[in-house]
Amino acid sequence: MGQILDIFSKKNIKIKEQEKKEKIIVDYREKNCLVASELIKEGFGVEFKELKIGDYVVKGVAIERKTVSDFISSMLNRRLIKQLEELQQFKKRILIIEGIEEQELYPEGKGINPNAVRGFLLSIVLRYNVPIIFSKDYKDTAKFISVLARKKENETPLNAKKKTLNKKEQKQLILEGFPGVGPKISKKLLKEFKSIKNIINASEEDLQKILGKKSQNIKRIIEEFY
Repeated sequence: MGQILDIFSKKNIKIKEQEKKEKIIVDYREKNCLVASELIKEGFGVEFKELKIGDYVVKGVAIERKTVSDFISSMLNRRLIKQLEELQQFKKRILIIEGIEEQELYPEGKGINPNAVRGFLLSIVLRYNVPIIFSKDYKDTAKFISVLARKKENETPLNAKKKTLNKKEQKQLILEGFPGVGPKISKKLLKEFKSIKNIINASEEDLQKILGKKSQNIKRIIEEFY
């Protein structure tokens, strides 16, 4: 009987609660954000650190959070395009646009065509493959993140096997490790240069035909010592 009761002791219950607590990684620049404080109130283990990509990482999902005003300004100065490209490094990624009940998403009379905003939203989904969530306010944003954190992963079958990449896919995967190189560009490079060795040995001018300004950065990575 003593052993049975011990299972329900305060100590064991506390350990179980700690095991259930999901950890959410939050960029340190969000430290004073009300979203983070809401998540802490809900009992999540929030860890602040410098995130190079995204504002939140939950269960391997990178989340970029933008208020409506920040979304509009980062769209106009093209900062968001760079962030969307960086998000490609995560298999699962989300853009949350926060405050649609507090601010107009399609501002008229401010030098911004509402259809330009709609077109950009379509590009985010279709070109960059980043799902968009529109939240009412910071509390709603925190609710979305908390639901994601508590969401159970589908069980993996015990007889599941890793997918074996063919030779072409292996070459593409190597090239996609370079910043700004996705599946489309990696295929173009291989069609043009035929092999990874030829790509590495190619001049910056030759790479520029396909990579544009990215060629300088990639060439630097290739030639730079470890």
